[in-house]
Amino acid sequence: MDDNQSWKTRALLVGAVVGALAGTFAAYILIQGADQKKERPKLSAGDGVKVGLGVLGLMRMISEMSKR
Repeated sequence: MDDNQSWKTRALLVGAVVGALAGTFAAYILIQGADQKKERPKLSAGDGVKVGLGVLGLMRMISEMSKR
């Protein structure tokens, strides 16, 4: 594998690992909050939209950084 392809593969792998760790941590926080309340978490469609928009905002920030 040439050097040009190597850094791309590493970037994808690092992004996948960081994303998996962030998702696991988010689920852990959700579980801890539910345990404290002693009830199952109730996520509405509005909550899903808020999370989705937050993720899109984060991806936009990352995209803007890569343009510099």
